[in-house]
Amino acid sequence: MKAYRADVLTFQGQGVEASAHLQRDGYLVVGQSRGSPHPIFLAVGDAAAVKQQLIDGLGPEGDVDWASIPCEHLPGKILAPGFVDLHVHYPQVDVIGSPATGLLPWLENYTFPQEMRFADPAHCAAVADVFLQELMRHGVTTALAFATSHPASVNALFERAQQAHMRLITGKCLMDQHAPEGLRDTTEQSLLDSETLIQRWHGVDRLGYALTPRFVPTCSEAQLQGAGELAARYPSTWIQSHVAENRDEVAWVAQLFPKARSYLSVYEQFGLLRERALYAHGIYLDDADRQLLAQTQAAVAVSPTSNLFLGSGFFDHAAAERIPFHYGLASDVGGGTSFSPFQTMLANFYAGQASALTTGQRAKSALTPQHLWWRHTAGAAEALGLGGVVGNLAPGHEADFLVLNPQATPLLARRVSQAQTLDELLFAMIVLGDDRLIERTVMAGETRGLI
Repeated sequence: MKAYRADVLTFQGQGVEASAHLQRDGYLVVGQSRGSPHPIFLAVGDAAAVKQQLIDGLGPEGDVDWASIPCEHLPGKILAPGFVDLHVHYPQVDVIGSPATGLLPWLENYTFPQEMRFADPAHCAAVADVFLQELMRHGVTTALAFATSHPASVNALFERAQQAHMRLITGKCLMDQHAPEGLRDTTEQSLLDSETLIQRWHGVDRLGYALTPRFVPTCSEAQLQGAGELAARYPSTWIQSHVAENRDEVAWVAQLFPKARSYLSVYEQFGLLRERALYAHGIYLDDADRQLLAQTQAAVAVSPTSNLFLGSGFFDHAAAERIPFHYGLASDVGGGTSFSPFQTMLANFYAGQASALTTGQRAKSALTPQHLWWRHTAGAAEALGLGGVVGNLAPGHEADFLVLNPQATPLLARRVSQAQTLDELLFAMIVLGDDRLIERTVMAGETRGLI
């Protein structure tokens, strides 16, 4: 059991009502609780008030000598929730920065050839190490990640994430058509492999399994049907895929399913819209799609650096406020250009500004600094179905947090010293922050680094 004393960043509320609070001279107590298999936050708040409550015997574990808990004092630092990345491709580490004219050419020329290399378990393990190290270096403590169609890619990532004590969700990519030899799987075996992986990994330590149809064009109706049946059989699993990212992709889906009302409705047809179902991008949705997301409790992983890099389009924040549904932020590496949540939040701000110029409709809250940060922490956790588990510094949440150093660079230190409000402080870190701002990444109560 250990305490930390520094400024503490927390979040309250949901959706447009979400806000941040910075407790100056805060106190954070981390330890094991009898009701949790993982270290959690036992107490959070004003240092003097929390310490007095603990000394008075008002702590959550009554038989603990709270006065003797070691405390690390971190003056000038900020304790913040670990970031939650809702959509990232671990096999695409070596694809970042590959030039392309759009999504489909990029997949054909760069992504698919790299993913073929994951038939080799040694390659899977080597890339998994790099991938997880990059996530930790950038302060990501929970991730929903794509693997490839090779079961070895899933096993390697789960094994390394278990060693790192990261909360990680992944799954075998389903793709039995319109994919190159070496990635294309067979329908029946792909579903058998998925179930085997669910039974081996789902719910082990901090790991979770995600059924992963790559996207509608690469999955036959039989494969989508089988994925929906597995989702019904294992309701605590996640579902992840892509939807309405690119106009050419949307047109392709319309050709494949001419009777479907929309791209999103194809997933509904096969039982793949529910809580814990996350679909990346969601650019070309209409109001009926947004209502469907709200009704089913499925969520969208907004991927601004990827959307900008591949020229896919802009997520409509104003429409998402008009018809609220769950969504959060994601890096989408390697279409996305950085693992950094600061780059993702800043790109989302840019994209939102550009979208408002073209549509004439501006979101009321989505682009404020507090809301940008919330969408990558507590809001992303809610979209993932893990609200109250990760994404915030609150009693009972798992002990994932960051030690931020606002003096990490001379320019950042200068700007932060002049911040008059919490919004100015948070926005300065979004605009000027990078991995140097992340002084320490703590997962499950322990500082994590090289695996």
